[in-house]
Amino acid sequence: MTPTNKLKLNLVIFSLLGLFWYLDRPTPEAKAIYESVKLLNQPGASAEFNLPVTSAENSKSWSLPSYLHGITAPHPEQTGAYILENGIEALLARAWLADHATTSIEVQYFIWSTDNIGTLASEALIRAANRGVKVRVIVDDLLIDAADKTLLALAKHPNVEIRIYNPKHRVGSHIGQRVWNIISDFKSANQRMHDKVFVVDGVVAITGGRNMASEYFNFHHESNFRDRDALILGAAVKKVSHNFENFWKHDLSVPVETIFANHRFMQSTVDISDQEVQTIYQQLHVYANQDENFDPQLKQAIRNIPQSFERIAQEMVWTKVDFIHDIPGKNSQEGLHGSGESSRALAELVRGAQKEIIIQSPYLILSDKAKALLQETIKRGVKIIVNTNSMASTDNLQAFSGYRNQREELLKMGLQIFEFRPDAETRGKLLTSPVIDKFKPAVFGLHAKSMVVDGKIAYIGTFNFDPRSENLNTEVGVVIHNEQLATQLAKAIRDDMKAGNSWNALSEDPDQFVGRGKRFKVWLMQLLPLRPIL
Repeated sequence: MTPTNKLKLNLVIFSLLGLFWYLDRPTPEAKAIYESVKLLNQPGASAEFNLPVTSAENSKSWSLPSYLHGITAPHPEQTGAYILENGIEALLARAWLADHATTSIEVQYFIWSTDNIGTLASEALIRAANRGVKVRVIVDDLLIDAADKTLLALAKHPNVEIRIYNPKHRVGSHIGQRVWNIISDFKSANQRMHDKVFVVDGVVAITGGRNMASEYFNFHHESNFRDRDALILGAAVKKVSHNFENFWKHDLSVPVETIFANHRFMQSTVDISDQEVQTIYQQLHVYANQDENFDPQLKQAIRNIPQSFERIAQEMVWTKVDFIHDIPGKNSQEGLHGSGESSRALAELVRGAQKEIIIQSPYLILSDKAKALLQETIKRGVKIIVNTNSMASTDNLQAFSGYRNQREELLKMGLQIFEFRPDAETRGKLLTSPVIDKFKPAVFGLHAKSMVVDGKIAYIGTFNFDPRSENLNTEVGVVIHNEQLATQLAKAIRDDMKAGNSWNALSEDPDQFVGRGKRFKVWLMQLLPLRPIL
């Protein structure tokens, strides 16, 4: 078979696989779990948006900015940074900030699920909006699974605005449109917003690897992620808010009302009555107040956060922090290449390394440019150590197939690679929640995206070390110029690479711990020309 015909065959196979994958995805009308909540009939009820303020902390005499001012005031022009290693701690921080927001909440997520965590997060935002807080949400369109009417109901609140980034797959689109969007403009359909940002009152922000779904906070019944966020106060928060504003105003961020108002071929009109809005809000509130859905111990832990913030304030490191980010749309170059600001910033960190680079990334697929950069860096005498997923722990076999195609070459280049174990011993320390205690999920995968350079500079963000993050997805993260936090982060990653937590890719053949069926699937994927979109 000629190379041209082989390429054509590969493209046909890839197109069929892509079609089957899209047909298998949940539709935008997927049922939310709170819809099972039974409510009393309320004929004639209309949407209610205001609830009485019951917390003294939420009265006009108290505000989150004033509370945090006492922490930030001694550190003008600096940024305070704190690493959120544990999923429960990351969840409680978000929950308390949402409950005590005074003026605004701004959030960007790649995934917002309708599972337990996603539902409780939506309810928390509605409660904040009921207090008068302006809530703005941007969610990428690729993996959102909220029902159309749920999105409309949330957006009906006068203090809530929701925009969908690059809506070509799910919201307001049927299967035929998705397939056509991929065929007609493949690059644009693959340019996704991978940002994960949570900003409250413009004074505090959380960014990192965690999406708004159960598995990122240790609440999934079957599998969870080892992930990482950074909580920041001070100077860098303004840059985070500015970047959110750029995305909010961009044409790619489309209000949900606009999406459903536009008539499209084969698309039925989506509308919602005041009665339906009221019902959805009630279902959310009732769901959040049931102990089996929101454990009383967690509620108490959220109420105790002020004491925890005092501890965090003492442990927080005040230093120089750069917030790095991409522009909406990433790049306008032809084809699937083009890089972005995040790619360039991280490449500069690598070029500046003198002794050692430690990388933790769920996916490791290097473009030719990235491979050349790392090869050049190793030749300069810089040691590069990587912790990534094994075939046994990965949530993305397509991405693993790209890594498997390169693994031998990367090892020969001199990279030291340790592949994460699904039964990592570190689960005992990192996985803590009522769900974990009850269900004891079997799989623990890696999702943290971090890097440490020379033990002095730490990166925590959303950037996977793959061509998709390099060229297509918008990414964000914080670069922390501080030896103390860099040492802390390096230790956490080194712990994840210990024998009980990871396999040595050079000497232990981690693929042997996976069944033949899974290895065969990955082998098939290795035959396809997928690298540019992995």
